[in-house]
Formats: sequence, structure tokens, C-alpha cells
Amino acid sequence: MASPFTNYRNVLDYHPPLYRPPSEGQNLIIQATIGCSFNRCRFCSMYRSKSFRPRPWPELKAHMDAAIADWPDATRVFLADGDALTLPTDELLRILDYLQTHLPGLTRVSSYALPANLRKKSVTELERLSAARLTLLYYGIETGAPALLKRITKGATPDGMVDGLNKAAQAGMKVSATVVLGLGGANHWQEHIDGTVELLQRAPLSYLSTLQLYLEESVRDDFLAAFDPPFIAQDDIAILREQHRLIDALTDPPQRLIFRSNHASNALALAGNLPRDRDKLLAQIDAALSGDAPLRPAYLRGL
Repeated sequence: MASPFTNYRNVLDYHPPLYRPPSEGQNLIIQATIGCSFNRCRFCSMYRSKSFRPRPWPELKAHMDAAIADWPDATRVFLADGDALTLPTDELLRILDYLQTHLPGLTRVSSYALPANLRKKSVTELERLSAARLTLLYYGIETGAPALLKRITKGATPDGMVDGLNKAAQAGMKVSATVVLGLGGANHWQEHIDGTVELLQRAPLSYLSTLQLYLEESVRDDFLAAFDPPFIAQDDIAILREQHRLIDALTDPPQRLIFRSNHASNALALAGNLPRDRDKLLAQIDAALSGDAPLRPAYLRGL
């Protein structure tokens, strides 16, 4: 999940709603595809109002030209919408080459990556994309529990995700992954966290963030229908216990992780490196659990 894009100089050629990761808020956004090619995750409402389509080259070129004219000194670009990586590699390279040619200061391009789309690319393809400056992928793990992945219709398995993430690492790409706290509810929270830890111990990530589950009305009924016995939402204290269990168990990731829970959906903002800052992060969660540290007020939270 991500924050709606609301702060850009020229929005006339965008197809709303437009979402981007929080860290891309100050970067140029190019909408290479419209919507999400999968668009069936039960918890996600981001692109339900759109029909997926790649932008034809003449339309996309005009879009890029307008954006570049508005911001010719942009150094970082985010390719929207939900999964630009679904485009054929040659088409992505065409886009990346155009951006490099017309943005002389370009240092990095990033995009979302669905598990299925990352798995379909070979290491060689990913290496070519990385060499053309597509070096950061935002990736929704959500959970590492196989049964929960099926319930939320993620279209992925833990082994499949690890396979794709290993290919990205081999290609020299950085991956920023997200986990959704509360996704298993009160009945499946331990399964959710333990399965996620098992996956994270196998996946070479650069960044890891946690979000808290928030269901828009448009997907709530469909999500709840996947659970029997009925889904029982986790309150803030239960979410903190999930966070504690996750960080406490994440003792041996394949590489150092930059960890954040600063997304606006979170009750408690955390930041550190894992496993180095594990004890510090756990102490901060303990302080919140005991009432010695304040939580973000509910009215300040959102997607």
C-alpha cells in the first residue's frame, strides 16, 4: 500500500487515483501503465476503479515530454502505476533510454514490482534494466504465511517470492519490501508473523517496512469473506505485539536491512537497521506497550 500522489506541479496527464511510495514524494512520476495487471489482492483497493493497460508509446512519449519540460532537472523517476515491471523488457529499456537521454541528471529509476512480474524476468533481463538505472523495486510481501497468501489472493507463494527476490539481488537491484501487520487478525497472527520471518530470513532485501492493515469499504466484504472462523481485527496493542515478534525473531537476514515503520498507517513509528538495532527497536515497542511512549493518534493515520 502507498500514499496517494497529491503534490506534483503538472497533473493534467495523469489518470487518478495515482499512488506512489512515501519515499518517492519528491521525485518525478511517470505513469507508464494504467492500473494493476493483477488487481485481485483482497485487501487492496488502490486500482479497483481502473482497467489495466500499458500506455501506447505515442501517448507515453507525450506524457514524458510534458513531465520533463515541467521538471528538466529531475534526478529520480518513479514509474507508475501498480506494476510497470509487467511491461516487456525491451519496452522498459526504451522508456529508460528516453528518460536518460532527456534527463541529463538522472541517477535512479524505481517502480513497483508484483511477485509474478519479477519472477517472469530472467536475471539477464533484470541486469539490463538495472544497467539502465532501474535500480530500486518496491515489493509487497504482505505475509510469508502460505495459507494467508491464498486467503488474500496475493497470487504468490513464499518460495516464488524468494526466487524472484534472489534474482533481483543477483541483478544488482535494491528491493524495498512491505509487510502488513494485522493481516491475519486475532486468529492467525502468529502464523502470519512466523511465516513472514521465515521468508525474510531467506530473502535478500535492502529495505523493509511495515504497514498496518486498513480496509477500504470497497474491499472490506470480499476480504472478510475469505476467513472462517470470522476475521477479528487486531487493536493497536495486538499490532505492537506482532511488530515485537517480527523484530525479535528476525535475527539473521541475508543482508543488513534498513527497517522503517514510518508509514502513516502505523501506530508507532520506528526506524533502524536490522539486526544491529534489534534491541533498541524492541525497547521502543516495549515502552509503547507499557504506555510510556505515545502512539500516533488515529485521526493522523491513513493510507
